[in-house]
Amino acid sequence: MNAVNERPGFVVGRLEVWLLSGLLIWIGILGERPVTWEEYFINFCVLALAQLPAFIFYWYKNHWQQVLPRRQYLLYWLLCFGICVPVATVLCVVFKPGARPESLFVTSALYCISLELLLSALGFLQRRASHSEWFKKISLNKAVLVSLLLIAITLSAMAVSSLDNPLYHKKDQLLIGFEFDLHKIITRAGVFFSFIAQFMFMYLCGYLLYYINSKLLVGKVLKEKGIVIYLMSVFAAIAILYPVMGQLLLFLPVNNLLGGIFSDNPFILENAFGGLLIVFSTLPVVLAMQWAKQNNRIVSLEKEKNRTELDLLKQQLNPHFFFNTLNNLYALSLQQSKQTPESILQLSELMRYVIYKGNEVTVPVQEEIRYIEDYLQLQQIRLRMPLDLRFNRDIGNEMQPVPPMLLIVFIENAFKHGIEPADSPAFLHLHLTCNDKELYFSCENSFEPGAGGNTGIGLDNLRKRLALLFPGRHVLKTAVKNHTFKAEMQLDLS
Repeated sequence: MNAVNERPGFVVGRLEVWLLSGLLIWIGILGERPVTWEEYFINFCVLALAQLPAFIFYWYKNHWQQVLPRRQYLLYWLLCFGICVPVATVLCVVFKPGARPESLFVTSALYCISLELLLSALGFLQRRASHSEWFKKISLNKAVLVSLLLIAITLSAMAVSSLDNPLYHKKDQLLIGFEFDLHKIITRAGVFFSFIAQFMFMYLCGYLLYYINSKLLVGKVLKEKGIVIYLMSVFAAIAILYPVMGQLLLFLPVNNLLGGIFSDNPFILENAFGGLLIVFSTLPVVLAMQWAKQNNRIVSLEKEKNRTELDLLKQQLNPHFFFNTLNNLYALSLQQSKQTPESILQLSELMRYVIYKGNEVTVPVQEEIRYIEDYLQLQQIRLRMPLDLRFNRDIGNEMQPVPPMLLIVFIENAFKHGIEPADSPAFLHLHLTCNDKELYFSCENSFEPGAGGNTGIGLDNLRKRLALLFPGRHVLKTAVKNHTFKAEMQLDLS
């Protein structure tokens, strides 16, 4: 049976390979300026040869991350980028494949290592962000405001640093140069903060248009009234706001200092075109945000629906178990067996597991195995015929979390439809393999065709639970052959 895994697409699964290929193509184009397709391909091939260790590493990276211990993976990483890439670069510098200059190979190696360091840093930050509550609370609107504030601070620092500099500060105009003078920023702190406030006010005028478009025009008008009313509302909002904003911007002292960057006429159409440009250029972002919000709402509703269905299925499973165990207790009382008190105590332990552990999302696989062993021991007491019972286990991690009450369904089904009705010796062969990546369970038992045509609510319930818990990541097979019923289940736990 083949393992079931949701594998990423070829491009996403080998994303680093494509990124490195694109990087080398750009290095070849900018470094050698090819004029023919032959030169273009030769540039790429010789650079790819120089970075062959990196290509090999990226090709197997996802596989190694899944199967190798972290220490061994880091050893491979250091071997590739610390030894193999530099050695391959030195060999290419010495032998000069394609008669390309030495600097081209050195540049490609430096950019290759820089790319890997950047990808590693981004991966680390992404993992940290996924566990950081404050980071999750930062919305796109807040991120935009923070970005605008940083830009305003940067421009203000450059503007203050450019003051009294004859290269930038003329009689009637200040040009903002790429200058950072910490002494001027400290000694003219008042001017510095006034620049921040004025630049921030400029950006907030544009942000106000974006915010109105996002929350009101798209969020309400476009959604409820349609595209025509939305466009009319956009032009109406711009007509109302752009003269007011234009006049307010004229009052800013920095406008005169920078040589009159805004027109003296607040009604000029250029201001309106600027507002329309802000609205329509940010429209794709606004629509993407609306789509993401709606998609998150749908996903949340789906999760809630699945949680409700799972609760209902568990409520169906518990009575099914109780009916079977009460039948066991009844059979023991009829036999007046000395084992009855001990069996009742054992039965109470099983019921306690179902009531308390059965309501948990996951349990350690060792607890599920112990529950199965107790159930098998209790069931064998009431059997009329000998039972050939085998339970093979291969457990890599006893604390591996698994959903409760999945495996017992096969065993209950085996006793009900095959073992209990048997008039001759029966058999039950169980095999369980579980590790961090996968769980495999098989149940093979003797089967009496006259014991009932269907498998009861147990297996039907199990199929529904698997569809909710492991969508696209499970295999469940059942087959009857020569008075033998075999069920196999495979779960992707990665």
